[in-house]
Amino acid sequence: MDNTQDFPSSRYDRSKVIAKTGLKIGTNYAKFHLQKALGKNRNVEARKELNRTNANELFKEFSKLRGTALKLAQGMSLDSSMLPEEFAEVLTQSQYAVPPINKTIVRTIIKNQLGDWPENIFASFEPEARAAASLGQVHKAISKDGRTLAIKIQYPNVRDTIKSDLSIARIIFNRMMSSEKADAYFEEVKSKLIEETDYKNEGRQIEDFYALYASESVVTPRWIQEYSTKSVLTMTWVDGLHMGPFLDNKPTQQERNHFGQLLWDFFHSQINDSCTVHADAHPGNYMFTEDGKLAVLDFGCVKTCPFIFFRDYMGLFVAHRDGDIDRIKSLYESLEIFTDTSAMDEYDQWFFDYTLGLGKLFVSPYQDDYFDFGEPTFMQDFNQFARDAAKFRDPRGSKHFIYITRAHLGLYQMLMKMKAKVDVRPGRQILHDFLKRHEI
Repeated sequence: MDNTQDFPSSRYDRSKVIAKTGLKIGTNYAKFHLQKALGKNRNVEARKELNRTNANELFKEFSKLRGTALKLAQGMSLDSSMLPEEFAEVLTQSQYAVPPINKTIVRTIIKNQLGDWPENIFASFEPEARAAASLGQVHKAISKDGRTLAIKIQYPNVRDTIKSDLSIARIIFNRMMSSEKADAYFEEVKSKLIEETDYKNEGRQIEDFYALYASESVVTPRWIQEYSTKSVLTMTWVDGLHMGPFLDNKPTQQERNHFGQLLWDFFHSQINDSCTVHADAHPGNYMFTEDGKLAVLDFGCVKTCPFIFFRDYMGLFVAHRDGDIDRIKSLYESLEIFTDTSAMDEYDQWFFDYTLGLGKLFVSPYQDDYFDFGEPTFMQDFNQFARDAAKFRDPRGSKHFIYITRAHLGLYQMLMKMKAKVDVRPGRQILHDFLKRHEI
């Protein structure tokens, strides 16, 4: 079998799939509006069904592309501000339920990478994938010494697709926006995505996070190095429910709060001198275990920031909370959001006012001892700021914002989805202790 036929990797082939998908979705919406203009009944339910149809079309085609296309779908699945909720419902599948690749391809990859067929290496190996996402899929196996394992198989050609997709994205970005930082932004994204395809690196990061964060409340897998290569990653198996199935089971508010608290505490436990965070914060990378623990999965996207950036990013929280405009301006300059806040033109002032409002909203959970992420006003304001961000045509700030804010925004989006009420004090204390150590 020609594996390359299943994964279009050239810029031309992938552009063709994207263009076809966009045309089909656009045609569906055009037909809907035409029939509405002709007086045919097109009620709210009909519009929702159309959204689901188009979302399924998008998911189907992006599943063929995998790679960065599905990374985009993962982000869209959490976005409640720019897309109809029906899109989020469908695209949630991109987090862990992508259609798996052919079983024959899986066996061939293991044979090529580990030197033998899976049935000869392991006591048992499940040919059906337990989960599949943007870069690879996971199979369950039992080692010959009795350990339960998760085997992550990287899709063929996925590294080539990253280069193709980013070249397409760069063209679109240049047409929509102008930014002197475009080269730095794209290099940051490219380097992290390429890094995610190095499963040996991910294995080392699994061990680093295990050493730092595995505890009575947090579970992480262990890396099984002898059965791992750059494109096959073997680790210990972790049982639990992803957020989608957890919420489908209609958990009590107490259960939502419990696991929301664990997510909040895990994020803040990473505010330390390592300046390193688990930067792929979406529901597919976390599970809730039967005994009440948070399982943290997938350590391919881990961001280590320069110390000065990490310190100043965290310092913004206190500056925004205190309304310290002078300190905020100083940090904005340090973080490359503004070159000189003493000489702002009309557009700069508009942008400054926007970031000031966003910062105030972002730190609002830290103001009191408890915060309810299910509070409708917070979600509405959060979504409005996200919609307003689309008005800006010159992205600003250090390239390091891309992944550090992704982690923080992902946390908020998951907590809002869970409608969890959390005790903010442990995280706030960690933040204050970090800044106090470094005199911020």
